[in-house]
Amino acid sequence: MTSVMGLLEEREAVARVRAEGLRAEAERIAAELVVAEAVLERRLIARAELAEALAAAAEAADAPFDDPREAAVTEVEAVPVAGSIVPRWHRGVTVQALAADYRRIVALVEGEPDGEGVSAKELADRLGLEVVPAKIEGVRSKARRLVERGWLSASPSGRFTPRQSMQNDPASPGNGGRGGGS
Repeated sequence: MTSVMGLLEEREAVARVRAEGLRAEAERIAAELVVAEAVLERRLIARAELAEALAAAAEAADAPFDDPREAAVTEVEAVPVAGSIVPRWHRGVTVQALAADYRRIVALVEGEPDGEGVSAKELADRLGLEVVPAKIEGVRSKARRLVERGWLSASPSGRFTPRQSMQNDPASPGNGGRGGGS
């Protein structure tokens, strides 16, 4: 016959094993909870940042620019960041509306004395980038985006030149070209 003390020790051992198992599971769940809460916090911050950025962009787009002093204040407050959208060129907008990388490209192209334009490879070199296909194509992509938005022109040979003057610009109002509006 088993002793009462032996029965109690067996039951205690079973309870101890169960408690340790539950404690280990609770620690695992607590660790997963910490990770899940960190992910949730990052996503909440990202959503809040995006909402602020979209609201600021919407306010800037809706703001009237009748008073030149208001336009200057808006340009100073809205500092472009890397990865931002390249706005279309229009009368009254300056290169300060562009992100730093795009401003540097426009400055290099406009500073070219010979008027023949600059190739993407030359731009990459002058920007201090390693002259490898990946970097050259990145610069070419940015320069093409500037051409599409009216900040630069491109020659048929693929060289980038300064934007045509307002008299020669087919996109300017009064010259019968497209893009006279917004």
